[in-house]
Amino acid sequence: MEKTPLAYSHHNHNHCIKDAMLSARHLCESRGVRLTALREQVLELIWQNHKPLGAYTLMDMLASASTRRVAPPTVYRALDFLLEQGLVHRINGLNAFIGCPSPEKKHQSHFLICRSCDTAVELDNTKLTQDIQSSAKEAGFIVETHSLEVMGICPACVNKPRKEKAS
Repeated sequence: MEKTPLAYSHHNHNHCIKDAMLSARHLCESRGVRLTALREQVLELIWQNHKPLGAYTLMDMLASASTRRVAPPTVYRALDFLLEQGLVHRINGLNAFIGCPSPEKKHQSHFLICRSCDTAVELDNTKLTQDIQSSAKEAGFIVETHSLEVMGICPACVNKPRKEKAS
């Protein structure tokens, strides 16, 4: 049975962050790679909510949490490490990063992104991946990797009253 995207529903987000960080530490330890203090701090900032964050937003957040400014290459190196370990995903259309709820298994990225509140939910959908692979194969195309980003409105925002736009 596949997971349903429940991040739009009520859940204990502190528990979510704690689990993600614990999982990241164990995963890095088992792989023999270092989750440095900065890498861990970047990952924790990414997990603060389900909204994708850009590198410069992360730099600002790091600067406000510290007395010194972190240089862009340093943040990008931390993000590259987190991507390589599967701890985060890059959402290309937003040029931003979001935590991966299943870093222990290699998988393709499928996201539902709310254009109203910017929340993003990762779909764990094997059938969707198989359909993409099958369609590519029929076209004679070999898929190396893919990312699917679906923009729309989440359940919480659908039910919110819409503000009238000034003319």
